[in-house]
Amino acid sequence: QVQLVESGGGLVQPGGSLRLSCAAYGSISIAMMGWYRQAPGKQRELVATITSGGSTNYADSVKGRFTIARDNAKNTVYLQMNSLKPEDTAVYYCNTNPPRDRYWGQGTQVTVSS
Repeated sequence: QVQLVESGGGLVQPGGSLRLSCAAYGSISIAMMGWYRQAPGKQRELVATITSGGSTNYADSVKGRFTIARDNAKNTVYLQMNSLKPEDTAVYYCNTNPPRDRYWGQGTQVTVSS
């Protein structure tokens, strides 16, 4: 059984940066992992993915601004978010890709506002 706990969100001004962390209790070393987000009134969307070997992929809306990384030894996945925009405001979650219902955590709130 794996438990995923997200952290690192907060309030930031447009153009600012945040680094999100996803700590896994249980091994995720062989799993493709992803960061997802859900804005108010919208469906949850996939933002970025990373394979066990470190290959990455990004949604067009965040390409060039966000970077996903992982440390398999620490069972942790990161999302570095730069040049944040108000439209990045959402609750951010990590999960496997494709996601598993039992792995959804509480998420971490990111608010981009002046």
